[in-house]
Amino acid sequence: MTQQKPLLSVRDLMVDFPNQNGSVRALENVSLDLWEGETLAIVGESGSGKSTTAHAIINLLPGAGKISGGSIVFDGKELVGANSAELEAIRGKQIGFVPQDPMSNLNPVWSIGFQVEEAIAANNPSMDKKAVRAEAIAVLNKAGLTDAEKRMKQYPHQFSGGMRQRVLIGIGLSANPKLLIADEPTSALDVTVQRTILDHLATLTKATQTSVILITHDLGLAAERADRIVVMYRGRIVESGPSLEVLKNPKHPYTQKLVAARKATPRKPHHSEEVAVKISNISKTYSIKGSGFKSSPFTAVDNVSLEIKRGTTLALVGESGSGKSTIAKMLLGLEKPSQGEISIDGKNIAEMNSRQLFELRRRMQPVFQDPYGSLDPLQNIANTIAEPLMTHKVGTRKERQERVRELLDQVSLPWAISSRYPSELSGGQRQRVAIARALALKPDLVVLDEAVSALDVLVQAQILELLAQLQDDLKLTYLFITHDLAVVKVIADQVAVMNKGQIVEFGSTQEIFANPQQQYTRNLLDAIPGAKLL
Repeated sequence: MTQQKPLLSVRDLMVDFPNQNGSVRALENVSLDLWEGETLAIVGESGSGKSTTAHAIINLLPGAGKISGGSIVFDGKELVGANSAELEAIRGKQIGFVPQDPMSNLNPVWSIGFQVEEAIAANNPSMDKKAVRAEAIAVLNKAGLTDAEKRMKQYPHQFSGGMRQRVLIGIGLSANPKLLIADEPTSALDVTVQRTILDHLATLTKATQTSVILITHDLGLAAERADRIVVMYRGRIVESGPSLEVLKNPKHPYTQKLVAARKATPRKPHHSEEVAVKISNISKTYSIKGSGFKSSPFTAVDNVSLEIKRGTTLALVGESGSGKSTIAKMLLGLEKPSQGEISIDGKNIAEMNSRQLFELRRRMQPVFQDPYGSLDPLQNIANTIAEPLMTHKVGTRKERQERVRELLDQVSLPWAISSRYPSELSGGQRQRVAIARALALKPDLVVLDEAVSALDVLVQAQILELLAQLQDDLKLTYLFITHDLAVVKVIADQVAVMNKGQIVEFGSTQEIFANPQQQYTRNLLDAIPGAKLL
């Protein structure tokens, strides 16, 4: 690089957050450089300071957080101490930002198209309405959103988590910024779309010399996509250097742990002949509202048949929108199939009365992707875990308390957290609480819908180990829905690959990984970030 000065230079950055005892230092003497056209990955677990660093650069720290020391120079201009007008002129136009949580950053009452068009119009005031709309469609297409023109009329709640994230990526790229800060931009995306998005970011970097700060917990992804890696731990930078060098020869013990977690070995497969769940020729068709009063049918699941053997794990994998979560909802009784039948232990769910369904739900529990969204923020952890017991009138108050204590121990959480609230826990702790709640009624079947996709690699490894141990101890049957095939290799006995609502490949985990028959499956495997590097 011939440039004399970096595009971004951070020196001795310190960030504090006030608390009851004064303040907590979130960042301590953070220093880094980013050059024009370079991609820099900031890696670390939740709470390490990755996102705080990103938010500090654009002075959008959450809560009462404040920069208490250091310097941030962007394109020759000092940002620490800059006034709001100066910062607003930089945000969006010169520094684009892609946040992690799409539901918190998309307005639920505005259509997707309106929100994208609003962002484009704000950065291009001279562009007419027709041009803005055309650009919005182009932006969403580039971000990997299929049928962008049709999808423009829909609302955030009608999109999957992955599709919502693609919208945010499109908005972040809409102004062609000098610097794009992407905070876990692909954590909710399936591996093939992830590759599409990151390929697009790479093309953008090369074509316009746009710099990228990629914040991720996935060391493999960082090594594959970034020129350099910065590893953060407890608010400090503990290691930095060229990507492959850090990956192949990690020096700090924490970095070594991250690398080791990426190399988790598959567990011994389970074998069973007893069928716990039988899904026979199920389909699910929705009616999608179009222009005016017209609507058109959309088949999310198309004639799917599956069996899950007792005490085993079946992984349902595929891209966002392939129908995975729809099958989970139908199995849990949250959606009714348009046709076909689902049998649990030989009994058709559709033929059960309300009392039988209520009893069935004692034996069948879900764990969803977003623990924060599935936990009541107004209930403490003890009441959250005890909620299924109270709903089903199981035990006395004292017995329920003992069961909660037992469950916290099972998921390796201390009793001390029982009086805390979800907002006071880390993402990994919240997911452990969600698992504990799912186990409260001693179910036979647990449906895990993207249960580890949003967790950093160390916590993910812990949760997967926990799930494997619980399965062995309690003889649980898992339906494990995920877009992360690296996770599948560790946890699953069998794999069903879905594409456009259909099962396109089925087999043991070993067979699927060793000898995939379908090109679609091969594409999924090839897209695992960093698989060829580790």
